[in-house]
Amino acid sequence: MMLRTLQYLITLSVIFECTSGLYFHIGETERKCFIEEIPDETTVIVNYKVELYDPRSQGFMPSSPGIGMHVEVRDPDDKVVLSRVYSSEGRISFTSHTPGEHIICLYSNSTAWFSGGQLRVHLDIQVGEHAIDYANVAQKEKLSDLQLRIKQLLDQVVQITKEQSYQRYREERFRQTSESTNRRVLWWSVTQTVILVAMGAWQMRHLKSFFEAKKLV
Repeated sequence: MMLRTLQYLITLSVIFECTSGLYFHIGETERKCFIEEIPDETTVIVNYKVELYDPRSQGFMPSSPGIGMHVEVRDPDDKVVLSRVYSSEGRISFTSHTPGEHIICLYSNSTAWFSGGQLRVHLDIQVGEHAIDYANVAQKEKLSDLQLRIKQLLDQVVQITKEQSYQRYREERFRQTSESTNRRVLWWSVTQTVILVAMGAWQMRHLKSFFEAKKLV
């Protein structure tokens, strides 16, 4: 049992070591949104860098200072967590207060700077303990290598606990959705049955009146 639990913790630890680094192209009026499933009370750091397409070299070069990105973050209740304009390269930090799918949207703050060109946006989203700069923490708190490693492991355990709580929350929401769907299907079946019985009774009564009018019965 202990061995299985240890294997489970190691597996989750390996999963949490992954960060979502990517880049994408965006036009002057385009809006790109990403969905990130985040437990509650979890720190998220978004690192980004914007590059401008150069027709002469047919490649991407560092953007001018005038180009910025408007970043908007919404929580699962569609409430705005963060909404502001940043420079062409920077770091965004926020803390989730509601577990669930957070939507992170980015778009250019102006269309006049690149005249219909294309931007390449490098994006790196770090969640949980990966958002912590442990080198800075070790320097500030004057921790040894062993103390720093213990702190990292404790942060990982806390993050795993939050992730397990979030999975239980998702399971509960899914169960509620399934029960609600089953109730609706049941009531729909009952309604169909009542309508069919009522139509059958009306047809029998209509046929009886028809036969009596024709003196067939």
